[in-house]
Amino acid sequence: MGIAAKFQRGDVLAAACPSREVLQNITSRWGVLALIALESGTLRFGELRRKINGVSERMLIQTLQSLEGDGLVNRTAYEVVPPHVEYSLTPLGREAAEKVRLLTDWIEDNIPRLLKAKTPR
Repeated sequence: MGIAAKFQRGDVLAAACPSREVLQNITSRWGVLALIALESGTLRFGELRRKINGVSERMLIQTLQSLEGDGLVNRTAYEVVPPHVEYSLTPLGREAAEKVRLLTDWIEDNIPRLLKAKTPR
């Protein structure tokens, strides 16, 4: 593979590959859940936090900032009182959500088998 081809596609196994950071942001627990929650459409911050049961405000803010930085989430702030902020998926975000949805669907479909196979810690 030539050098030009290497720059067109990441090498997630290489320590310096920028795809690792994106992979971390997308596949973090809250990243996956935020992408899946936003599949249904635009949500305000509070709606998104309620939809993702158990996430702290701080973690959700950090997750959304990372996903926004990766070009997967749009943040729209309206200058009104009280502040009104909405989040939605970008076209890239929709593609990523489809991919993680496949994984989460597989996990949910196979949870009995996974729990049975799980080794005690």
